[in-house]
Amino acid sequence: MRHKCAGFTLIEMIITIVVIGVGLAGLIVAFTTTMRSSADPMVRKQLTAVAEAMMEEVTLKPYAAGPGARSGCDRRDVDDVRDYAGYSEAVCTPDGTVNTNLNGYSVQVDVSATPITWNGVTETLRIRVTASDGARESISLVSWRTHYAVSP
Repeated sequence: MRHKCAGFTLIEMIITIVVIGVGLAGLIVAFTTTMRSSADPMVRKQLTAVAEAMMEEVTLKPYAAGPGARSGCDRRDVDDVRDYAGYSEAVCTPDGTVNTNLNGYSVQVDVSATPITWNGVTETLRIRVTASDGARESISLVSWRTHYAVSP
């Protein structure tokens, strides 16, 4: 009578070790890739906050007021949307104080006239705000501003 032995052969053990090793190597590669880019959501969130803050500042200004001016990061004398055209500075407050927590970040504003008619209004400005970390990421927001008159 032959006895069947229960267990693994040496070849089965080697194949099992190789399969598990390849699987673990794939998991480690996926894990390190995820960990390496885990700070990216924070950078995107900061860039979005910077772009939204600047967009809100620009869109809250009148369509056209007068000969306002800005000097570098100082935007205290800006009095209308068009005064922001060509703005490209570090992230700072309207009075010109640079935010040192966001070193390397910058914000650009492009204001251009667009041929869009909306509710009979033909004077339309396209506002594009781009926040960048200077290396890998940038976020752009686009808005339109019309020159409308409120009837009494």
